[in-house]
Amino acid sequence: MDKSLNTTPVASRTHIGFFGRMNAGKSSLINALTAQPVSIVSEEAGTTTDVVKKTMEIHGIGPCVLLDTAGFDDAGELGSLRTAASAKAADSTDIAVLLFTDAEDRAIEIEWAERFRQANTPLVAVLSRCDTRSGEANLALQESIRRETGLEVLPVSAETGEGIDELREALIASVTKTPEKRYIMGGLIQEGDTVILVMPQDPQAPEGRLILPEVQTIREALDRRCVTLCVQPEELPLALDRLKEPPQLIITDSQVFDRVYDMKPEASRLTSFSVLFAAYKGDIRYYTESVQAIRNLTEESKILIAECCTHAPLDEDIGRVKIPALLRKKTGPGLTVDITAGADFPENIRDYDLVIQCGGCMFNRKYICSRIDKAKEAGVPMTNYGITIAYLKNILDRIELGGE
Repeated sequence: MDKSLNTTPVASRTHIGFFGRMNAGKSSLINALTAQPVSIVSEEAGTTTDVVKKTMEIHGIGPCVLLDTAGFDDAGELGSLRTAASAKAADSTDIAVLLFTDAEDRAIEIEWAERFRQANTPLVAVLSRCDTRSGEANLALQESIRRETGLEVLPVSAETGEGIDELREALIASVTKTPEKRYIMGGLIQEGDTVILVMPQDPQAPEGRLILPEVQTIREALDRRCVTLCVQPEELPLALDRLKEPPQLIITDSQVFDRVYDMKPEASRLTSFSVLFAAYKGDIRYYTESVQAIRNLTEESKILIAECCTHAPLDEDIGRVKIPALLRKKTGPGLTVDITAGADFPENIRDYDLVIQCGGCMFNRKYICSRIDKAKEAGVPMTNYGITIAYLKNILDRIELGGE
């Protein structure tokens, strides 16, 4: 069995990012915290050229991803690319560890601390390499940093292990400041309910595997003690006939929304994996408000399709083919549709009339919400695949939107 089905998905793990200047000791600190050689350590500044990710379990935190970022004071053309990668890592960071050194000018650390404050990201500040200074010098630096930033700073040493236990405890304490556990199906189900998952097996799912949203939804339904049935669209009538009572909830792939809606019992509620993930990972209210922008689209409009996956385009690809076709059927063939994939997301989206985000199963909620915040700041409506399809098929007001 694929190992990915036996471990917590990266997108569901707590993301802990380490940020600081070049050669501030970020990689050494991560190695000391994990007691593993996770990151390359070198005396040469700029060794970490891209974000290094390590998935692991930390007692008290649970499944997490440690993000080792490039120095945010890196300069030059390559340096700007490295710092841009660090900024993207900040967008997905649930808990930030900010390293301070004995540098007298702390403007850049203050700038990044403010970035995390504005994003409501819990922040743990540390004074790195405390073994290289006297206790008196460390105390003076701690007090100076506290005066300038308002942050209490933990002195740590990756070399001697001083402060590592305190850092671990601070990270555990920060977990309580992160949002409470969310459920994919929110308040739509309760113990004992019957749930049918309608899952057409398209070429995007490799043979012998299910796509991640299906796997996660099945697992949650089982954990919440529901009677769970999985069928393809063609077998849905047969499954319904074999039940004594209609299922409480039917979850379908967005691509067959209308087919499943026509088959569902009146007493059963209907939603889609994409709609559920819109609420689970993003802002369902903003998505449903934003989708109304479709009514004002014309051939002169410009749309951004934002995928989180990076797969080779398929003939029936929902984001690259089906949604653009549905939109152009409404607006005319001249509609401009740009597509981004993975972590690529334009810094400037003001030229777009609408952003349509995928379900976001490959990224954590913090990152998806950072995209939503950018859209709101730019005044650009943003919705998602499932909401868009339901709107275009005129059933948005007849399906369940999920969320608590």
